[in-house]
Amino acid sequence: MEQIDHSVEFCVVGGGLAGMCAAITAARHGVKTLLMHERPVLGGNASSEVRMWVCGTPRCLETGIVEEIRLENLYRNNDPNYSVWDSILYEKVRFQENLTLLLNCSCQELELDGARIKSIRGYQQTTQQFHRVEAKFFADCSGDSILAPLSGAEFRVGRESKQEFGEQLAQEQADTKTMGLSCIIQGRETDSPKKFIPPKWAYCYPDEESLPPRGHQFCRTQNYWYLELGGDRDSIRDTEEIRDELLKIAFGLWDHIKNHGDHGADNWSLDWVGFWPGKRESRRYVGDHILSEKEILSGAAFEDAVAYGGWPVDDHHPGGFNHFGPANIHISVPAPYTIPLRSLYSRNVPNLFCAGRNISTTHVALSSSRVMATCAILGQAAGTAAYYAVREKCASNREAAQKYFKEIQQTLLDDDCYIPGIRREISEVCRKAELKARRGDAEPLRNGIDRALKEAENCWTCQVGDTVEYTLDEAAEIHEIKIVFDSDLSRDHLNMVSNYTLAGETYAPPATLVTAFHIEADGEEIFRTEENHQRFVVIPWGKKAKQLKLVIDALGENKDTAKIFRFDFN
Repeated sequence: MEQIDHSVEFCVVGGGLAGMCAAITAARHGVKTLLMHERPVLGGNASSEVRMWVCGTPRCLETGIVEEIRLENLYRNNDPNYSVWDSILYEKVRFQENLTLLLNCSCQELELDGARIKSIRGYQQTTQQFHRVEAKFFADCSGDSILAPLSGAEFRVGRESKQEFGEQLAQEQADTKTMGLSCIIQGRETDSPKKFIPPKWAYCYPDEESLPPRGHQFCRTQNYWYLELGGDRDSIRDTEEIRDELLKIAFGLWDHIKNHGDHGADNWSLDWVGFWPGKRESRRYVGDHILSEKEILSGAAFEDAVAYGGWPVDDHHPGGFNHFGPANIHISVPAPYTIPLRSLYSRNVPNLFCAGRNISTTHVALSSSRVMATCAILGQAAGTAAYYAVREKCASNREAAQKYFKEIQQTLLDDDCYIPGIRREISEVCRKAELKARRGDAEPLRNGIDRALKEAENCWTCQVGDTVEYTLDEAAEIHEIKIVFDSDLSRDHLNMVSNYTLAGETYAPPATLVTAFHIEADGEEIFRTEENHQRFVVIPWGKKAKQLKLVIDALGENKDTAKIFRFDFN
């Protein structure tokens, strides 16, 4: 078979949201990057192949690239369709400068140079070619951590004992059990009765007593996540057998809904069944820090924080669907907790980062940090760390993390990737300029906090026709202008639907956004848009000016005012 050789600075394995954000981030900062993904579509558990929601911190949505993707989907995918969602994920990677995408390419081999990874090799099924990739730094965002057994990186599987980390929610004795895998199903409502004939190999559930007490009513948020098995088996090695059992359960459950008892499903048809199981847990890397229960329940604030989580401790029983007791424990965390950079790399493979559900955590901490919006900002953090590792010619991931974590934090914040408790630094030229608005106090636009918090709104409130402007003592070169609008980060947003009702559901960008605005420099218009649908807008310019003005031209539907969190430049 033909082999194609690639030489890059940063190689990411795994194209779920974590891997996508890691690769996009590094590439946007000028790092020559390659993303290898074994599936035909991007997104991992969020893709059309699995169809799990992109969840994160409730009422405190994650920003950065994941919010950029969610807003693009709301703008373009008005009648929510998974093919459109897949296409949005695809274009974000495929058309990103400095980024090479290898789809349908499964990493199989790895070459070491001492303890460092020198290259990886994957087989691309569609072309029947091998691809060998040399890189200075790698990131494993594959979920199952394929680079760990290939490289000899330390990893953990299963549940720790209470004693090891002092975790009250842990087991008395450590074991290798995990959370399970799920094959999700989706229904579609029609205007006439539809019958369902189950396959002969499906399980039969003739009454409610034959099913675990999970509930299977139709509603907007019923995505049948509890069709789960495999936590009491090997969640990697036994995946094929687990999938077979899940399909028997999935078709059997739909048979029960349609043919056994009154579930109000006469006009419903089975629209889709996932044949690729969504996985919650397998290998976890061991980094310089292992995030644990006490840190997420106390709302920990780490000096080297690069991301945050806030999903509840949501630990699924390893028996899954076969367990007739509670499906999971569900404990809310008191506040968003931060996640340290030291949990995002291998402690014994010096050029290997990690992001996603495979970061350095205990099993209990994983039950919160594993959700995909959290994984996405972990990916953006890992990609930013890799950028500094390459730019500063660091000998290891650890060197980059120890020497440059403050710079990594500031770059994340500058890219609108929020980190609790850390304020974004304002450029000197922007800080010294005079700032005034036609209406209200404009100072929050350069206070370095780009979202509403409990203690402060951190915004300038504007109406159509309002202006805000900077005036410098003398003309200076303005490289980039950056604006952060209000995308309603407390909104209850699911990136896609779980079932298709006859009435349907329409997606649109949040009405809180400013929809049209323009920029003037020294009285001359330099930028205008009539259809803004993003929170974070970056306008490259590269010319000198003494005065810079933002003019508000239109707001969201039925809105009289809007909030803006940032307007500055460097």
